[in-house]
Amino acid sequence: MEIIMKRIYIIFLFSLLFFGNSIYAQDFNTDKTTLSNFVRRMYESTKFEGVKIIEDYNAKYIVSLVILEKAKYNGNTSTMNRVANVKARSAANIFMNGSTITSEMVVKTTEVKDTAKTSLTTMQETIKENANGFVEGMEVLNSFDIEDGKRFVYIVFRELKSK
Repeated sequence: MEIIMKRIYIIFLFSLLFFGNSIYAQDFNTDKTTLSNFVRRMYESTKFEGVKIIEDYNAKYIVSLVILEKAKYNGNTSTMNRVANVKARSAANIFMNGSTITSEMVVKTTEVKDTAKTSLTTMQETIKENANGFVEGMEVLNSFDIEDGKRFVYIVFRELKSK
């Protein structure tokens, strides 16, 4: 009788450990899936590209969304995913850490000596943006095709820590 009780007790402990871990692991995945579905619905209702802060009841997230033209990557999904990841992290970095923008305009005027005395003016404007920073912990939230598979939406996110 005592051996049977010990076996039942051991089986109970193992089942508690096994089911307890699966319930906890599923909870985070549910939150991520809910956020992913929310961002996708938000994108489909109002198209946007860039960075947004999304507040939930218990958390605040930074979400970065980029759109790529699939034709530029000749079906190479590995390269497309890498470029999308870098662009999304770059947008989040600029949003969180700021950037420096410089602009330069060059105006050239040339006069042609003939009977009409015409002049030709050309303008060239150069704009440069420089951003330095580090964005840690950004992970892929979702990616999907739009416009009959011609464009690719890539979304990364990170939970913002409360201060």
